[in-house]
Formats: sequence, structure tokens, C-alpha cells
Amino acid sequence: MMPISADRPTQPVLAIVGVGLIGGSFAAALRQAGATSRVLGVGRNAASLQQACQLGLIDDVVTLEQAADQADIILIATPIGVVGKVLSVLGPLLRTDTLLTDACSTKTDVVATAREALGERIAQFVPGHPIAGAEQTGPEAASADLYRGRNTILTPLPDNAVVDVMRIRRLWEACGARVLTMEPDAHDTVMASVSHLPHFLSSVYMWQVASAHDSTVRMALAGSGFRDFTRIAAGSPEVWRDIFLSNRDAVLEELQQVKQALAQAEQALVAEDGQALQDFLERAALARRLWASRSGLS
Repeated sequence: MMPISADRPTQPVLAIVGVGLIGGSFAAALRQAGATSRVLGVGRNAASLQQACQLGLIDDVVTLEQAADQADIILIATPIGVVGKVLSVLGPLLRTDTLLTDACSTKTDVVATAREALGERIAQFVPGHPIAGAEQTGPEAASADLYRGRNTILTPLPDNAVVDVMRIRRLWEACGARVLTMEPDAHDTVMASVSHLPHFLSSVYMWQVASAHDSTVRMALAGSGFRDFTRIAAGSPEVWRDIFLSNRDAVLEELQQVKQALAQAEQALVAEDGQALQDFLERAALARRLWASRSGLS
């Protein structure tokens, strides 16, 4: 293990807890930008951490205790269900100048967990969520370009010092991300609609097709529409289980809205009301085209 110099480096020592797609891409992007002097990796899977070392994502594998002692910035990029355990270990050991942040897809629940685990050290935790990802998992999926041109949301706490929030903001900007700020509950409501529910519906549909008696034939004949709709269903089940449970109320509320829309479209089909069905489809198509033109995504 490399010793830490008494003279602190200009660029921070970074620790990543969970060196997969999200954490590994954060490390790779900051390395590419020259925004970190050293990257430490913490995780549950020794083989995965070794691979992260071989890929050059991290310099050393350390324990949570060593990360608390050596790191200036610690990013928690684990499933939501693990965050409380991680923070409970880190909290009592943190240096007073170390900042914690996270990459979890929900914020209200994570903030409550952080307050319970960190207590009076809560000011050292700046919650965040990069809105980027892929169905691939593990350090081999990491990319220095994952966050380039993508949004990252910070949900600063009243306890956070402005300088600390700016410090985390600059790291995400060094990754190429556009950084926005929101309240935790507003973040969770929006993400339930545009991130969590799409994954929920994709997974439910994929389950239904895979459970059909002729699923082999169906999938053999499936084309690009099936591919595009089900792509996100291949994501980590552990990660998405925790997201759905963590943001349960907001996801259920959105699910009710989708059920109402589905009932409206279904009624038009049952009634053989071609005009109502066309109006419904045209509104959806126009909204999708408008979003694509504004976002630059297809």
C-alpha cells in the first residue's frame, strides 16, 4: 500500500465504494481530466476489484476503514440497500476534511439513511445522482465518457457548506456532466416518472413474454422495437429492486397514472374508435419527437 505524503497533493485522493459501471466511470473520467491524484477501490467482490485494478480504474484495493483514513472524497456507488451499512462504518472514522457523496437513484430515502448513520457528521455528505447508465454492469463496462453531456443532480442538504457542494459539483463537471440542483423529494418524483417506472414496465413486459408457452418463437422473431423496449430490463436486479423499494410511493403513484392512460387507450381499442386511438397515438408520437429534438437524443 502506498503511504500518504504529509504534504497533501493538489488533486484529491478519491475512494470509490462499488467500482462498477457508475463508480468505475467516475474514476475513469476524473483520471482522464487529471482531477484526482490517486483512486482507491472498495467493494464486496475481490475478483471485480482486481479487474478494476487491471483496467486502471483504481490504484489500490482498500477497506472502508482505510478509505476513511486516506481519501479526500468518497463516492458511494453501491445498491441503495447497502448504503446504510457503508455509512455506518465510515461515519465514526471520517477525517473532518473528507467529503462523502453518492450516485444513488433515489434521494429522500438515502438522505434519511445518511442522517441516521452519520449523525452530527451529516454535513460531510453531499447527495448526488448521475443520470447515466447502461444495461451492462461491472468494471469492464466503465467508460470515461459515460457522463459527458449528461445530467447529474445534486440535492444539497441545509447542513452542507456551500464550498463543499461546489467541490462535489466541480468533480462532476470535470467528468463532462451538466450539474443541476433539486430538493430530494422533487428529484424522486421526477425520477419515478422518467427513470424508475420505464424500467419497471420494461421488466414486467419482458417477464410476461419470457413466461409465455411460445416464448422461444416470440423472441426468435422479435425485432428492433422489442430490443429497444426491453434493453433496460437487462440491468442489475439487485440495484433495481432497491430503487423500486426505496422510491416505492412515487413509483406506485406513477404506476396509477400509467394504468389510467392504458385504460383510456384500451377503451378506444375495445370500442373500435379509430379516431380516438389515432389521437392518442399522435399525441404520444408528437411528445416523443419534441423530446428527442430538445434533448439531442434519439
